[in-house]
Amino acid sequence: MNALQQLIRARMAELNRSFSDVARRGGLPRSTVHHLAANSRPGRLPNPVTLERLAVGLDMPIEVLRAAAAAAAGFSVSSLGSETVGDPEIEVLIASLAKLSPQDRRHVAALVQSLLTAKEKPTL
Repeated sequence: MNALQQLIRARMAELNRSFSDVARRGGLPRSTVHHLAANSRPGRLPNPVTLERLAVGLDMPIEVLRAAAAAAAGFSVSSLGSETVGDPEIEVLIASLAKLSPQDRRHVAALVQSLLTAKEKPTL
C-alpha cells in the first residue's frame, strides 16, 4: 500500500467515513475515491483538482494529500524545506501540470526524476 492509500484509509477510518461519504463531501465520483485508495499502480500524480476535492472529503489540509500523492508517485518530498512552502515559482509549476495532457505529465515526471537522479550522482 502506498503513502496516499495509507493516508486515505487511515483518515476514513478516523472519521468513520465510507468511500461514498468522502465522495459526496468532496464532490467526487465514488469510483475515483475508491481507485485512489485501492489502486496499487504507482507512478502518476492525481489531478490537482481531484486532490483538492479529496482533501475536502477527508477534511484535511491539501498539503498533506499532495505530499502523500507525490510520495506514492515516487517523488521525494522529505527534502522540501519550509522555504519552499508558498514559493510562487513552485506553485506555478504545480498548477501548470494540471493543464498538461497525461502523456505530457509523464514526460515531465520522467524529466524531473532524471534531473534528481543526475543531481544525486557524484561528479568525477
